[in-house]
Amino acid sequence: MLYLVATPIGNLGDMTLRALEVLRSVDLVASEDTRKTGLLLKHFAISKPQLSFHEHNERQSGERIVTMLKAGQSVALVTDAGTPGIADPGFTIVRRAIEEGLDVTMVPGPLAFAMALVLSGLPVHSFTFRGFPPRKGGPRRRFLALDQTTPHTLIFYESPYRLAAFLADALAVFGDRPAALAHELTKFHEQINRGTLSELLASVTDQTLKGEYTVVIGGASDRVSALADEEPE
Repeated sequence: MLYLVATPIGNLGDMTLRALEVLRSVDLVASEDTRKTGLLLKHFAISKPQLSFHEHNERQSGERIVTMLKAGQSVALVTDAGTPGIADPGFTIVRRAIEEGLDVTMVPGPLAFAMALVLSGLPVHSFTFRGFPPRKGGPRRRFLALDQTTPHTLIFYESPYRLAAFLADALAVFGDRPAALAHELTKFHEQINRGTLSELLASVTDQTLKGEYTVVIGGASDRVSALADEEPE
């Protein structure tokens, strides 16, 4: 059996009892970063062999995992934090296991974009998760333009080194929509900053930022609603 095991995105108290049970029972833990996962396993007094499984070795490590699964062994796949396959390695091995007729299941748990969406105060009934945008300006603006007219709430992950540039491009493409920045989720210094794109851009400009950010942006209909609210009676 292949288990996709979600792990805490910050607070280790979010580790589920079922996740611990599975990690203790499997023959191998496939890890995006064996050092980080090693610390997690040590914290919970779990000793298991690990296999490095990341975007640069998915094919060869995937072959080893499939071989083990065919031999009747069990493997747990974890990423550095959160749910495997969501903006992290996982998709290719799931597809391969399905093609081979092997059993795959999941131990659900923390997911940064879901938490950021709910806490943003923006509509949650219809949303689109877009993951990490392109790193360079031109491709990033074209990427954003694909969702320029969508009414769905949009969710992105972004590096602290490119956050200001991303917000500037989002403002240029979408206009000054309502948005939210989520940072350090589940941790002691958890932050959810809400406002318009221009306000959020001003708040991060010339700041020293650390850690990954989740950006939630209102859909096209929210921009129309915001403009209507500003009109005098």
